[in-house]
Amino acid sequence: MPPMLPARQFGTLRLADVLTSSLSSIEGLSNILDLGQTNKAVVLLADGLGVSSLRARPGHARFLNSLLTKSSVVDGVFPSTTAAGITTLTTGVAPGQHGLVGYRVRDADRDRVVNQLTGWDDDMRPETWQRARTVFERAADAGIRGFAIGPRRYTTSGFTQAALRGAHYVPAESVSDRFAAARHLLDTEPRALVYVYVPELDVAAHAHGWESERWLAALENLDGVAARFAAALKADEGLLVTADHGIIDVPMTRHVLFDTVPELIGGVRHIGGDPRCLHLYLEPELGSDSGAALADTWRGIEGHRAWVFSRAEAVDSGLFGDVAPEVLPRIGDVIVAARKLIAYYDSREPNQSARSMVGQHGSLTDEELRVPLIRSGTFSA
Repeated sequence: MPPMLPARQFGTLRLADVLTSSLSSIEGLSNILDLGQTNKAVVLLADGLGVSSLRARPGHARFLNSLLTKSSVVDGVFPSTTAAGITTLTTGVAPGQHGLVGYRVRDADRDRVVNQLTGWDDDMRPETWQRARTVFERAADAGIRGFAIGPRRYTTSGFTQAALRGAHYVPAESVSDRFAAARHLLDTEPRALVYVYVPELDVAAHAHGWESERWLAALENLDGVAARFAAALKADEGLLVTADHGIIDVPMTRHVLFDTVPELIGGVRHIGGDPRCLHLYLEPELGSDSGAALADTWRGIEGHRAWVFSRAEAVDSGLFGDVAPEVLPRIGDVIVAARKLIAYYDSREPNQSARSMVGQHGSLTDEELRVPLIRSGTFSA
């Protein structure tokens, strides 16, 4: 069976361009997003705020929706997961270059699977595992101070050290506190590149779903605080609101326990990725054709509801962008990206708590990949 390629193409406006264009606007340079010159730029990333979800709730996000036009949409990255998406935002390069190619990926040197959000240790050092220079490091070269504002618990995390290198981290607990911290920086810095992280929507979606009252409350709060912040922007200040990925709700009745079909796990040594984007890593002694063979098996059984790629097919189709040789082993020998409203789980896993998660993401659907790019202040469209 021939490979089933994604039923979509990535657009010309990309998440990778958001922070890089903001820096260029401060430097007075032309940029892909055509942002006008400014002295101070704020880029807010609302984790999990997909365009489809935002458009579906206009009454709960009047400010954000009032600025959401056809040109206010950018493509995130594959896989549509936080580790890959945020790092693409902060480096301006695709996952195949910065190296964070999924939520959980293989560390081939140590024959293990590592969590790229919370699994950092002395054997997976942020400064070398994430291999690209950040936009904040480039800003420092130009004499522009970079700041990252987010919850205190992320101040010294491995992921912060990997994705936000070069930024001064400012801890602030609530969404209002984060905007207040951004306002203070705008008032005290002659030039500044400010990144603000809002995880509340993603947290609510995973626990309760994006259609829940909890998610709506988080959206309403973000919308109100963002509206007040935007109204106070000065003539040399710009604001961009974007996201790393969108979210869909997957009920437990739509969980697929793929390990119950022996053919789907034949020769598989490690399982990484997300429930909607599996990375399957094969036993090292298997032949070079084993990945393609397992991909064919998956297509035969799951091809009606998933996109399936061998590693070579995924790389050749550009799903991860240009892939550096040292990053290649982190990509699964087989990639399984859910196409229907399902999530893949391994019932052999001792800890099944992840199956309580309602909101899901990671795959290639528009709901997961397309994110807003909302402009205000000097960046107004």
